[in-house]
Amino acid sequence: MSDTVIYPSPIFGPVHSRRLGLSLGINLMPADGKVCTFDCIYCECGLNAERRPKQRRPSRQAVAEALEAQLCRMHSEGVVPDVLTFAGNGEPTAHPEFAGIIDDTIRLRDRFCPAARISVLSNATLVVRQEVHAALMRVDNNIQKLDTVDMDYIRRVDRPTGRYDLEAIIEALAAFNGHVIIQTMFMRGTDADGADISNTSDAFVQPWLKALERIRPESVMIYTVDRKTPIPSIEKACPEELDGIAERVRAAGLRCTVAY
Repeated sequence: MSDTVIYPSPIFGPVHSRRLGLSLGINLMPADGKVCTFDCIYCECGLNAERRPKQRRPSRQAVAEALEAQLCRMHSEGVVPDVLTFAGNGEPTAHPEFAGIIDDTIRLRDRFCPAARISVLSNATLVVRQEVHAALMRVDNNIQKLDTVDMDYIRRVDRPTGRYDLEAIIEALAAFNGHVIIQTMFMRGTDADGADISNTSDAFVQPWLKALERIRPESVMIYTVDRKTPIPSIEKACPEELDGIAERVRAAGLRCTVAY
């Protein structure tokens, strides 16, 4: 098993995020493993088969109680988070009580740290669900993954664990009417079979840009590998590649940030 990360549950941190600031993490997956609708070969939490949990997901009540306790503690210490971030060991929107947990989090944020933003880091697989879509409209930073619009690449690198209708997902992302941030991982290297997994060439970037023009997100976050990955032959995209892609996004009239 690779040297990857499994996060505590339901609350972890706060940690300093390279994109979001001082972030208090909310992990809706079990603390002893990973549950995700993707099985990305670059995931810092490892591959799904290596990380099967024995514990259950935390309940809505457990999440609210743990979040309230941590926010009380931070408030007493004079520490104010910049953001409350749903992330951790898998896809947060897959939790059956996701919508109610968002409501609880908004209530606790407003009570303890009203200036903090609520962020959800999602792989976009479940944005087609009405209740998930509605809940994401209520958060401040609705951050959805779209690494490419090439289905062969998605099957080989992101590896959806269930049905994945790319066209329906793009339509659902566009239906946020701009209340969405698109996050894309660019990288180089090869997969476990030695196949090239670089997605920085025009063959990948141009169709992705066309999808962004349909979605019209409030901004785009592009980034590259930052931690150890399950497949050691995966490499970082170089800064020049990321900067070049960012300029193309900006030329399309969209805000774009880069994390190297």
